[in-house]
Amino acid sequence: MTNPAFSVCVYCGSRPGTNPRFTEAAKSVGQWIGQHGGQLVYGGGRSGLMGVVAEATRLAGGRVVGIIPQALVDKELANQACDELHIVQNMHERKAMMAERSDTFVALPGGIGTFEELFEVWTWRQLGYHDKPIGLINVDGYYDTMLQFLQSCVGNGLMSEWQMGLIESGAEIDALLQQLVQSSGTRLETPSLRSVI
Repeated sequence: MTNPAFSVCVYCGSRPGTNPRFTEAAKSVGQWIGQHGGQLVYGGGRSGLMGVVAEATRLAGGRVVGIIPQALVDKELANQACDELHIVQNMHERKAMMAERSDTFVALPGGIGTFEELFEVWTWRQLGYHDKPIGLINVDGYYDTMLQFLQSCVGNGLMSEWQMGLIESGAEIDALLQQLVQSSGTRLETPSLRSVI
């Protein structure tokens, strides 16, 4: 694939987590991207959920762009199977390149790195630095308590409902990804059945 129809930036854990549904969801995201002629933009690692979504995208015929800081090349095990692997100097450069290369952003389960990346692109959107759709894949209720906390921030007057409206959350992966990609102005290809994981 030389000209992907769209690029999805996926934030997720460099660990697999203890719930097997997290791995299943990461596979499903990668499969969806590949089958619809898309490109994955992600953190460039081959461990944990990061590695799962990248491999699933590749096996489904999608293109994979990994972006990883030099300091994390060994820790997150840089994925040499990427179509493009960019080794950058720091996290700021990594996140800026990921944002620049993407049409939409989506977060799977992850830890503080995933949260930080999600909140940064959400903050950038509220400030008008970009207008790209942002989604939260709430696998098995993983993000329920975070969403409840954010609603309490609204209730305490420190956030507004319009800010909450800048992200879409859901557990139905296909429906959420379709909504995000179409909201970015991309016309989706008919899914390809080239490979099954």
